[in-house]
Amino acid sequence: MTTTFASLGVPDALVKALAAQGKTEPFPIQAATLGNTLDGDDVLGRGKTGSGKTLAFSIPLVAGLREIGVTTRPGRPTGLVLAPTRELATQIADTVTPLAQAMGLSVTTVFGGVKQARQEQAFRRGVDIVVACPGRLDDLMKQGIVKLDDVEITVLDEADHMADLGFLPVVTRILSATPDDGQRLLFSATLDNGVDKLVRKFLHDPVTHSVDEANSPVAKMTHHVFESANAADKHALVRELASGTGRRILFTRTKHQAKKLARKLTAEGIPAVDLHGNLSQNQRDRNLAAFGGDGARVLVATDVAARGVHVDGVELVVHVDPPAEHKAYLHRSGRTARAGEAGDVVTVCLPEQRGDLRKLLRSAKIDVKPQLVTAKSESVDKLVGPRAEWVEPAPAPAPATQSSGGRGRSGGRGRGGQNNGGGASGRARSRNQGNGNRSSGSASRGGHGGGNRSGGARRGNRQRAAV
Repeated sequence: MTTTFASLGVPDALVKALAAQGKTEPFPIQAATLGNTLDGDDVLGRGKTGSGKTLAFSIPLVAGLREIGVTTRPGRPTGLVLAPTRELATQIADTVTPLAQAMGLSVTTVFGGVKQARQEQAFRRGVDIVVACPGRLDDLMKQGIVKLDDVEITVLDEADHMADLGFLPVVTRILSATPDDGQRLLFSATLDNGVDKLVRKFLHDPVTHSVDEANSPVAKMTHHVFESANAADKHALVRELASGTGRRILFTRTKHQAKKLARKLTAEGIPAVDLHGNLSQNQRDRNLAAFGGDGARVLVATDVAARGVHVDGVELVVHVDPPAEHKAYLHRSGRTARAGEAGDVVTVCLPEQRGDLRKLLRSAKIDVKPQLVTAKSESVDKLVGPRAEWVEPAPAPAPATQSSGGRGRSGGRGRGGQNNGGGASGRARSRNQGNGNRSSGSASRGGHGGGNRSGGARRGNRQRAAV
């Protein structure tokens, strides 16, 4: 029998909201965890990137708060989601918001890199669910702008990445400010670097669900290693890999390399945008909107994008520079082959990188043989498939008009149409076409019984009508 959201006990209003998005059947991590999370249990969920974790905690977060009957109060949210990066926080909020609206709840995001005035205003008005990065939330707590005494349900997403970024002390302070009897859901690919200590300290008798082996590759992801003889051949290869019609993400090790490569590709007729830590939030939003829309089909990113960016239909991930360690490789690669879709991952290397790359792939449990290729190789042509039209870079801005009374200053020079804000646009010309074409078990539960769960007695099963 097919498992549905309704059969797992998801409220009708949320079932309808999910159906409106074309979501009628849960992924394994959702089917495995929803029975417990909807009952109010603390849950430790382990699943690799792209497995559907965001929806797995968004549904019980919204359903639980509505069932409790929370009251919106200024500066006192009742639902809290912690995420390691602002990109991920934004993506989570995009998933939670339509579900929250279906249940009459409000959502706001809190992260650094932007002025906090708007965040202060949201708290003054009163908000039910906060999706936050630890640093800015900690600042607002110290300023007395937000208090977490009323938080009923707390979610930690990508807890292992928070540990990698050194956020655990701040996360510990934040969790300590929430009521001890609130429900807590923690999702993490691994339990190393102190994540296990968070579990022991803050989760009470958690139910553990693991639908994938930690740090395991995705079954529908095809891995390739393309070796270039020299740096010039490597650039030509990367350009060819970027030239296809579908969306692709190219990863570099440094912010400078990401910016430089995006500009170079755009100047060569392949609209590209960059994503890295030097961009303002507005620039990040603009570039992601361009990549998710029609402005650019290539995103050149540092590891900042490996966790926090989910854009549908990314068909290819290219490691322009192999990452330093295998977890970064898996998280980068996880931008494709998401939610059951297929995708390809290419690692480009030079001869001197061969040994280190072999060790990295062994740690990532990836078995793939390197191929010595050029941009014209048949295997490259087959992987890239049909090429997109050549797009003429936008012209440089016209110089500013000088005033008649003094010496004017000329306008800035454009750089190939890519200036941290969407892909180049202009006259399209035909480019030569290539010849290529391009889980574990789940637990389902019906109605769930149990004791009532209210604001005064948070822990324990929540009583819900049988489905």
